[in-house]
Amino acid sequence: MQTLAYGEWPSPIDAATAAAHDGSPEFARFVGDEVWWTEPRPAEAGRRTLVRRRADGTEQSVLPAPWNVRSRVIEYGGLPWAGTVGDDGGPLVVFVHFADQRLYRYEPGGEPRPLTPVSPVGQGLRWAEPVLLPERGEVWCVLEEFTGDGPGDVRRVLAAVPLDGSAAEDRAAVRELSDGRHRFVTGPRLSPDGRRAAWIAWDHPRMPWDGTELLVADVTPDGTLGAARTVAGGPEESVAQADWTHDGRLLHSSDRTGWWNLYRDGEPLCPREEEFGGPLWKLGHRWFAPLDGGLIAVLHGKGPLALGVLDPETGEVVDAAGPWSEFSPSLAAHGERVVAVGAGPRSAHEVVELDTRTGRARVIGAAHRDAVDPAYYPEPRVRTFTGPDGREIHAHLYPPHHPDCTGPAGDLPPYVIWAHGGPTGRVPLVLDLEIAYFTSRGIGVAEVNYGGSTGYGRAYRNRLREQWGVVDVEDCAAVALALADEGTADRSRLAVRGGSAGGWTTAASLTTTDVYACGTIVYPVLDLTGWGSGETHDFESRYLESLIGPLAEVPERYAERSPAAHADRLTAPFLLLQGLDDVICPPVQCERFLAQLAGRGVPHAYLTFEGEGHGFRRAETMVRALEAELSLYAQVFGLKPPGVPVLELGT
Repeated sequence: MQTLAYGEWPSPIDAATAAAHDGSPEFARFVGDEVWWTEPRPAEAGRRTLVRRRADGTEQSVLPAPWNVRSRVIEYGGLPWAGTVGDDGGPLVVFVHFADQRLYRYEPGGEPRPLTPVSPVGQGLRWAEPVLLPERGEVWCVLEEFTGDGPGDVRRVLAAVPLDGSAAEDRAAVRELSDGRHRFVTGPRLSPDGRRAAWIAWDHPRMPWDGTELLVADVTPDGTLGAARTVAGGPEESVAQADWTHDGRLLHSSDRTGWWNLYRDGEPLCPREEEFGGPLWKLGHRWFAPLDGGLIAVLHGKGPLALGVLDPETGEVVDAAGPWSEFSPSLAAHGERVVAVGAGPRSAHEVVELDTRTGRARVIGAAHRDAVDPAYYPEPRVRTFTGPDGREIHAHLYPPHHPDCTGPAGDLPPYVIWAHGGPTGRVPLVLDLEIAYFTSRGIGVAEVNYGGSTGYGRAYRNRLREQWGVVDVEDCAAVALALADEGTADRSRLAVRGGSAGGWTTAASLTTTDVYACGTIVYPVLDLTGWGSGETHDFESRYLESLIGPLAEVPERYAERSPAAHADRLTAPFLLLQGLDDVICPPVQCERFLAQLAGRGVPHAYLTFEGEGHGFRRAETMVRALEAELSLYAQVFGLKPPGVPVLELGT
């Protein structure tokens, strides 16, 4: 065992290794008896491909580069593909191609054929949550249609696209199914007899975790929808998902009790202080899936979500055995088989199949393979800290860990506090090589599920209402200072980092507290007044009304909370990372912040990336960003990590 300074331990986890294993499989579904899903390709310009698992267990990347299976609906996207067995017995697939957002038809062995046109207006026509109905010769889905050049010039409806390609150049050939009276809609779920459709809708200023409506309409013989009626939901009730049982009863998850629980035809099935749902950041997320025999596959828990099977007659849930401690909302069922995406502290996300007849769960796709000796992986701890007013703060602690190195006696390691995005979200406790990149070098990481995070009920989520930039900042600081006070972290070597809403929390922390020696701010919100008055996309354009308050009523609060308005308070060095194609948190936010900082002598670096949007996907971007971040900490904390390019800090 070598004794080396914290932050200077040699590690086999370089930035390229971390980048190559970034991202996870998503949107797993059945195509006949086969399982298909989307999967990231960081080395191929960050595209997502469609992967097929054949009956013999082999995996095949179905679409070669540059095909990119990803939707831009509400910018965060959603389920971008659907598949079924065609008349010839082979797969029939439709998918959204990211570059032009057109819907394509694909049969293996042939070439993808466009089903929808390119719109010359604004940001075009976009599609999500397709449902294949070959018996009708159509695919039903969500249509997001821009009517002008502004981010708010948009409408969303349920639509039917002909499978014969007749709408490929003709927008008029797309049949609209809903009346457009709601600003946001999810894709339709059809009852087993095809006579009813259910979907979820909501309107500004609510976000889907604040309040939604569950709508049901009759499907007429000619394939139109009758008048929609609201059967659940409301301004303070979030319905996160809806589906039908095998015998035509309506299932939905609602947080009317303060927790997302399951209901069947309006009656509670398993009332618990646990979540059976989550925030609908992407259309097509699935936390439950009804089985043909009457059981229901569920993701449930307080904090981490486990995979289980619910017996709706008894309310009993039996969890699947296995090493996976977290599951993402990508459930699908076929017969008595369930497919999910699970991960754990020692394994990244992989595609898991559960046979509910035997209770056996196994990995069937995107299997985790150790890129390095797992002895270098961190050994995380789940912690609950006490914040202001005695409130609980949930966090994951990743102490420095190396099989052959330890720090000098009497020294304490530096720590980086990670603030997650959203802010309505949660960080899962899973293997992340970006975290291991730091911990294997002797730098600790603490991920904070600050007040406002999901997984702990509506009351915990609502802590952030009108308190963004206060509660999140206080909770992160409370964790950082507690680690220092208990002798876990070096008080003089604390850093903070985050992306998107986490970038906001990082910048707000650096401008309102003296807790941190430096910080890494990634594609952030920095100026509330600009962001809330036309600089962001439609989906989140009224988000600040719940996070901060209505702009017309509390304009001073927008200025008071914005880091861009308080650049004069910033003294700590920082790194700012921004994608130039980001329409959610656009580069102008960073530029305005830096202009306010000009001439103040604060060491910093601003790195921008062509071709990157909100969330970095290209391997070369992730390598540059990760190495720059480590170099920032090395310079501020007085470290000499081997083999890391020096980031030039200007003033």
